[in-house]
Amino acid sequence: QVQLVESGGGLVQPGGSLRLSCAASGSIFGVAFMAWYRQAPGKQREFVATITSGGSTNYLESVKGRFAISRDSAKNTIYLQMNSLKPEDTAVYYCHARGNIVNAWGQGTQVTVSS
Repeated sequence: QVQLVESGGGLVQPGGSLRLSCAASGSIFGVAFMAWYRQAPGKQREFVATITSGGSTNYLESVKGRFAISRDSAKNTIYLQMNSLKPEDTAVYYCHARGNIVNAWGQGTQVTVSS
């Protein structure tokens, strides 16, 4: 099994920045890709960004150019650098790990963008 622990959420003003972290532990050798999802109040969970084991990345259209996903393999950690944050980015952000026999979610971290 894979365990994921997110951190780095908080309250930020519009235009500000935050960096989320997701530390993975357990049977991480089976992980093919990791991703960030988010869920705003009253809305379905949506994909935000993903990074494969080979380093390829993909983003939700509305965050392209503002968010960047990266990883530190030595620390088994992925990051989501969020810049130029907007009120509509407010949500609980979840880390996700997926592989043939891996399907893990973190507990989520709240990001609130408000003046």
